[in-house]
Amino acid sequence: MSRILIRHGLVIDTEPAPHATPATDLLIEDGVIAAVGPGLPAEGAEVIDARGHIVLPGFVDTHRHTWQSVLRSTAPYPSLGEYLEAIVYGAAPRFRPEDVHAGNLAGALECLNSGITTLLDWSHIQRSPEHTDAAVAALRDSGIRAVFGYAHPAPDARRPDEVRRALGLVGGRVSMTLAAWGPGFSSIEDTEADWRLARELGLRISVHVNGPGPIERLRDRGLLGADTTYIHLNGVTDEEFTLIADSGGTASVSPVLEDQMRLGRPELARLRAAGVRTTLGADAVTSVAGDMFGLMRAAFAATRADDPTVSAADVLRMATLDGAVALGLGDRIGSLRPGKQADLVLLRADTPNLVPLGDPIAAVVTAADLSNVDTVLVGGEIVKRGGRLVRADLRQAFDLAERSAAHLAA
Repeated sequence: MSRILIRHGLVIDTEPAPHATPATDLLIEDGVIAAVGPGLPAEGAEVIDARGHIVLPGFVDTHRHTWQSVLRSTAPYPSLGEYLEAIVYGAAPRFRPEDVHAGNLAGALECLNSGITTLLDWSHIQRSPEHTDAAVAALRDSGIRAVFGYAHPAPDARRPDEVRRALGLVGGRVSMTLAAWGPGFSSIEDTEADWRLARELGLRISVHVNGPGPIERLRDRGLLGADTTYIHLNGVTDEEFTLIADSGGTASVSPVLEDQMRLGRPELARLRAAGVRTTLGADAVTSVAGDMFGLMRAAFAATRADDPTVSAADVLRMATLDGAVALGLGDRIGSLRPGKQADLVLLRADTPNLVPLGDPIAAVVTAADLSNVDTVLVGGEIVKRGGRLVRADLRQAFDLAERSAAHLAA
């Protein structure tokens, strides 16, 4: 049995609600959280001294087009149309399978480096079976916990047999969802066929929705359900938010990108008022940064502007346990409850941006940044230690990303 004891940290758990406990130990056995409390026995365990550190669950990103990581910062455009023209219609057709692998590997490592231990990879780059194979392989190679979101090559190009084949590729830390084009992009008949396919295969569904109408069309076909996460939701009506809440559906909001691309005001406060469980995603690093700290700050500001009752604890939960629940992983990750997978982040608290440390939960949401991420574990495996990624061959990953970027630029 492998044992790791994280000793004497300031532990923030998110269940049943975010709370902080100083001078606390956390014991990991075979990748699972075995106990949390003071003075835990260290016999046979590797001891990690967490004095001067905040220990908390790994962050969960519920919406990211990870393949686009090799196009980082190339499309900081002020509109969705310009982004689609440059990236989805312009660059995507030039992607080879090796470019998808390079993008997914670089993007997953970026996540781990910033304390994101789980992401939903909304992968609309399935130009061939080889592209799909490369995407899944890169997620597995990175060591991250990932939900691979298979999207058909185009809204009018359904590949149900490929969805079934892709399901056979996942396992271990990589699971799968159906990244559906939905009624905003495809016909209601194709949408219904996708929902039926996902439910036949036991897959959750992730779908972009902007503006009024699509939620009602899903309702009219009897397709709303607790297995669906709706992305963005800018400009959706209050009545449609109620439909989502009543069905148990969840939301993924990308507050930085939505503001930057002028998709509409991030709907965090209205979703919260409607009772919809809301989570956070970076979306596209072609246009915005990919760390959770910036997302939490943007979410806090956007929500507080309309709802002064929202707290830093509410936002931290969006970035952890609520994200895990939205991905169907709430029983495995998102909090520090014994029996869950040991997906953890240790943040240095002895840095100028966190000293003095007042409210540690507020500090994580409003003041911490990438420089504080000292140690990251996924399933009890240390993937970052002492501020450096230790699992992956970074030089090789960087070389692959740079080669792909050069090919795509040419």
